[in-house]
Amino acid sequence: MDIVLIALSNLMTPAMLFFLLGVLAGWFRSDLEIPESISRYLAIYLMMAIGFKGGSALTATGSFDIQLFATLGLGILFGFLQPFAGYALLRLTTRLDTATAAAIAAHYGSISLVTFATAAAFLDAHNIAYAGYMVAVLAVMEAPAIASGLYLAYRATPELRKDSSAHLTRDVFTNGAVMLLLGAFLIGALTGSSGLQKMEGFLITPFQGILALFLLDMGLLVARKLREVRALTLPLVAFALYMPMLSALVGAGLGHVLDHDHGTLLLFMVLFASASYIAVPAAMRLALPQANAGVYVPLSLAITFPFNILIGLPLYDQIARWLTP
Repeated sequence: MDIVLIALSNLMTPAMLFFLLGVLAGWFRSDLEIPESISRYLAIYLMMAIGFKGGSALTATGSFDIQLFATLGLGILFGFLQPFAGYALLRLTTRLDTATAAAIAAHYGSISLVTFATAAAFLDAHNIAYAGYMVAVLAVMEAPAIASGLYLAYRATPELRKDSSAHLTRDVFTNGAVMLLLGAFLIGALTGSSGLQKMEGFLITPFQGILALFLLDMGLLVARKLREVRALTLPLVAFALYMPMLSALVGAGLGHVLDHDHGTLLLFMVLFASASYIAVPAAMRLALPQANAGVYVPLSLAITFPFNILIGLPLYDQIARWLTP
């Protein structure tokens, strides 16, 4: 019952309700519209805020041991590699174009801030301890998946293909979205809590409002592409359900090897299982406009997110209990 209440409380947040407002406004053909320049600003702001806060969280832990670095390293490695597995499955089971398949794969290699927050609230409600550095792991798992998704799209799409592998790698890692996320993370880590305090009025206080406006824009975007939402075929819906579970099992195995405690293992599994619907959609809109947002946004937000909240989280918690004494 507690997990149901937590799930409902997260689904009834202002940001989520503004997303639904955007969908309804688009469905009823309202003239509500977010200018393109504002949309780009919202995307840039969110990546800057997520990266900076994650870097500050890493510095704030104050404890730099082998387990922390191993967890960070495995999180980054998974973020890089998982999109390749997701992309291969999508190409095998669906008829998506390469850009959209790459964008979806990037979503499932990245993480969901709200799913992570829900899992943390679940642990707090049950007085289960977890490592504070998991917030830093959350931050470093954003950019690798974006880079891999862009690499896949650039490699497979003729009009985006570059002259050489060296040029391709350079273009992926100098992409504005990736550079902003990584750069903000580094700046946050270098300036620490004092830097975060100085930026609080810009990056902390307005964050929920900016997020709500961004999701309103996402809702309008999805509604405008309702004809393409029909592309959510059975294989795509199945992917949105089995991919999180497979990824969670990978996270469970790796976290068990790292000897994570119950709470930390659960959060590690949640990070592996969740699909981004904030940072990656923002990055894809900036860097890969050819991809169909009418497919990748509802897939991660309308299917995987509620699945992880209502079904996945209790399941992952039970697995974490089995694997920890």
